[in-house]
Amino acid sequence: MQWLDEKVLGNSLQQWLIAAAVVVLSYLAFWLTRRLVRYRLGALAARTEVQLAAMGSRLVAQTKAPFLLALAVYVGSLFVDLSGRVEAVVNSAIHITLLFQAALWGSTLLAVLLEAHQQRALQENPSALTSINIVGFVVRLLLWTTVALLALDNVGVDVTALVTGLGIGGVAVALAVQNILGDVFASLSIMMDKPFAVGDFLAIDGFLGNVEQIGLKTTRLRSLSGEQVVFSNSDLLASRIRNYGRMYERRVVLNLGVTYDTPRAKLRMIPDIVRQAVTTQDTIRFDRSHFLAFGDYALQFETVYYVLSSEYNVFMDRQQEILFAIHERFEQEGIEFAYPTQKLYLSGTPAAAGSC
Repeated sequence: MQWLDEKVLGNSLQQWLIAAAVVVLSYLAFWLTRRLVRYRLGALAARTEVQLAAMGSRLVAQTKAPFLLALAVYVGSLFVDLSGRVEAVVNSAIHITLLFQAALWGSTLLAVLLEAHQQRALQENPSALTSINIVGFVVRLLLWTTVALLALDNVGVDVTALVTGLGIGGVAVALAVQNILGDVFASLSIMMDKPFAVGDFLAIDGFLGNVEQIGLKTTRLRSLSGEQVVFSNSDLLASRIRNYGRMYERRVVLNLGVTYDTPRAKLRMIPDIVRQAVTTQDTIRFDRSHFLAFGDYALQFETVYYVLSSEYNVFMDRQQEILFAIHERFEQEGIEFAYPTQKLYLSGTPAAAGSC
């Protein structure tokens, strides 16, 4: 067995064989350990619904074979004497593998946390889903960018110069796509400030519709007539937005006009008539009813009440019933609604009449 004593790269063949055997056995041990831990955590999560067990199972599932192999190679390298250059290459490969494995773990952990927030948002605030996705995208981008820079630094690349060059290039790109970036930042502002959410009914510069989607660049509404209306996010934030989805009650001002020849006793009855018509409806809060003014052709009355619902159909149904009730009572009391009329009075002298 003298051939086992022959030197290769400063180590005997026997040392290399021992190191190779350690690498293989270590990899198998790591692989079996990963599989056993994943199985146990998965069974625990299915049996007890423990969130940490489910999270641990997913993290173990994302432990990749190259990482296990890098660990096994590191253990095997302890049984041989490596030269400075070879040791530096091995250590650099192990560090890079560890960095990318850590990034996978971080990305998986972030995905688990985001899924938990999304489940809560579906029940409490569906509008937060888009903001959660954007935050997740930004955090993943920062995570993988940091890992890539650390990996490049590990192999000897001058990261400082690279970051400086990227910064200058980033400024040039930002100037070239400033409109797009403006929409992206406007989207982030919408996500954080939440002036409206998916499903809200908006009125924007004469356009009406329900919010269908809030994207990175545009927000899309479905109009009442069926077509889709697309707004850029920056233009949208610069507009005056009326959000009917956040309306909890609707204030209604009802104006009525009756003829000037209506008796005073009948005039005093009108506020009570209107009050009775309003208060007999459900989901209505009566505020006031008054004789408002002497109009050009009518005696004007103003009534204010609140519909305790944001639904437009509910508002129209209640208003219709109120108007029917008022019309019926006016008909019973002989009160006439006024409409634009003019009376022409003619007068003349007796002499003028006799000459005719």
